[in-house]
Amino acid sequence: MYNKFKETKLDKVTFARISKREIGLNQSVIVEKLRRRLIALQLMVMLKLEEWKKSRIFQALSDERGDVPGWVLVVLMTTGLVTAIWTIAAPRLSAILRNSLDAMNGIR
Repeated sequence: MYNKFKETKLDKVTFARISKREIGLNQSVIVEKLRRRLIALQLMVMLKLEEWKKSRIFQALSDERGDVPGWVLVVLMTTGLVTAIWTIAAPRLSAILRNSLDAMNGIR
């Protein structure tokens, strides 16, 4: 079906407005010309879609494997950062928590 479209060179059909000469034709002829233009446009879109599906970009975007080593690296680095910050800030955080709890006990 697509090869016939290419062989008849319908892809070079222009989709401009109907000319003034064509306005004088009866309505059924105009409708038929519009129908043919729409069919040609539909075939062109189908061809472009098939070309897009064969492209490397489409195949790369439709790949669902993901990047597992990248996610493992992100998780390990986050864990390392949290551990390092917690080690440095633990005494200060404990003091802040203890002071706030002591202040709350003094309110009673």
